[in-house]
Amino acid sequence: MVEIILIVLMSFMLIAALIALESRDLLSSIVSLGAVGFMISLVFLFLGAPDIAIVQVVVDILTLVILIRATISRDLHPVEDIRGFFPFAVLLVLLIILTVFGLETMHYLPKFGTSMSRVAEYYLAHGLVETGAANIVSAIILDYRGYDTLGEATVLFTAVVGAVAILRRKAKQDG
Repeated sequence: MVEIILIVLMSFMLIAALIALESRDLLSSIVSLGAVGFMISLVFLFLGAPDIAIVQVVVDILTLVILIRATISRDLHPVEDIRGFFPFAVLLVLLIILTVFGLETMHYLPKFGTSMSRVAEYYLAHGLVETGAANIVSAIILDYRGYDTLGEATVLFTAVVGAVAILRRKAKQDG
């Protein structure tokens, strides 16, 4: 069943990427790219990599903020009222499909506190002796997966510094 979920997520990613490529409006393209990034983070979650999913979400959000900031300042055009029933109905149907899909996938997640992996069992059994840390979460993050955590922290730090530098320079130019 996980394969079907991944195929559906990849299909949504492909559709959002095609919308981003074919859209004439820059803001719509950026929002579509944000949807692709969000779907990638969901794929990482289903593949059992929540730490990479969190980094993906943070980097995606910061990238979207920077791109939207740059787009809004350059792509000024009046907003027209083009609301109609058909786009609303399509959006509502897609929202219902995604909600049902999300609720169905929750049945495949393990119950809280059950079905530990062999890795988790190993960490719980040997973590205190091997690391000397009373907090097993800290032992996993800082001892067993130290380089991975350092890489993630570097990516997050670089993304935040880049966002602050770009937004600060833009604010100085506007002011």
